[in-house]
Amino acid sequence: MSDFFQNGVIATFHRLGELNLKKLEDDLKNFSRIRPIALVLPSLFREFKSGALPNIMNELRKVNYLREIVLSLDRANEEQYKRVKNSFSSHKKLRVIWNDGPRMKGLYKLLEKNDLFPGERGKGRAVWISLGYVLARGKSRVIAMHDCDIVNYDRALLARLCYPVANPHSEYEFCKGYYSRYTDIMHGRATRLFFTPFIRALEKILGYLPFLVYMDSFRYALAGEIAMRRDLAMAMRIPSDWGLEVGTLAEVYRNMALSRICQVDIADGYEHKHQELFPDDPEKGILKMTVDIAKSIFRTLAQEGAQFSEGFFKTLSNIYLKVAQETVVLYENDAEMNSLKFDRHNESVCVEVFAEGIKLAGEVFWQNPSKTVLIPNWHRVIAALPDFLELLKDAVKKDYEQYA
Repeated sequence: MSDFFQNGVIATFHRLGELNLKKLEDDLKNFSRIRPIALVLPSLFREFKSGALPNIMNELRKVNYLREIVLSLDRANEEQYKRVKNSFSSHKKLRVIWNDGPRMKGLYKLLEKNDLFPGERGKGRAVWISLGYVLARGKSRVIAMHDCDIVNYDRALLARLCYPVANPHSEYEFCKGYYSRYTDIMHGRATRLFFTPFIRALEKILGYLPFLVYMDSFRYALAGEIAMRRDLAMAMRIPSDWGLEVGTLAEVYRNMALSRICQVDIADGYEHKHQELFPDDPEKGILKMTVDIAKSIFRTLAQEGAQFSEGFFKTLSNIYLKVAQETVVLYENDAEMNSLKFDRHNESVCVEVFAEGIKLAGEVFWQNPSKTVLIPNWHRVIAALPDFLELLKDAVKKDYEQYA
């Protein structure tokens, strides 16, 4: 994105002119002497099988400023775990966490027995346990994370993501990546058609709330690319459902001054798996994602003092529908100017389904407003189980040695 406009309440760093990747990486190499950097990669085995993860790992061979790489592998049996580990055995800085292995399952059961529910199997838990492992090793002060289904991965993405937080001359402790998602059509429906209109509909009803202004300041709030300092990783509670990205932003808001939060343009284009829409099944695909996101926002707003009535959610759904329908027209005009295909009917169907999803999220929230899907932060885990990080480090090591 070529503009340099600063909007909202957080700092925005843009892509201006030709990228000087060598300078960025040389700087990061120097920064890493003071603030060593870890990279966390939450991954499913299918992302290895598809070729996306191997491509990412090959590109990471060119990166010389990382202290460690932690691959948190989900939905993999023993044979698949060994296949992934052996395929990347030449990456000396890489550690693989086998979340489906007996040792890790034992640790998750230990947490549950001590009233520290680690969440259901999924990306949230994979991210959380990875952060714990980096903390257990004690080698890194900056932790970056990105998804493993990126088809057109370029290491420049990682360099730009890490730079603001790793730079010892800056005070930023959390950085969120943003980017454009398009091919011959616009992608990113959950952000374009749901999240932004949803936040602005809430602002219309609730008026000025600092938290909503903060959330509306992010150009791609649902992006999975973040970097943070280790102290924040200790203090944050990680959501275990599809509300991971917005729940993480809410936790950052709770723990950080706005002056220590930034976002950075990390890629000209970004292509990864697109979630399908199942209009009649709120437990699958992009509809489940939007329902979980809405519930996460409702819970955070309640903690900020917002008061809801049972009829609030129907009103919100109607206002969202109007805002989102107007947004569809804007994107149609934008697509036409950029010679992109645009299916107005399909976009309108998405909006109508998302409006019903808001009502459903409201019903679930209203039935149990205090229910949380946040995994306890690492401060609490260590207070309850002082030796847990050592147990985690030992489990990963023994899996690596046993399943050669």
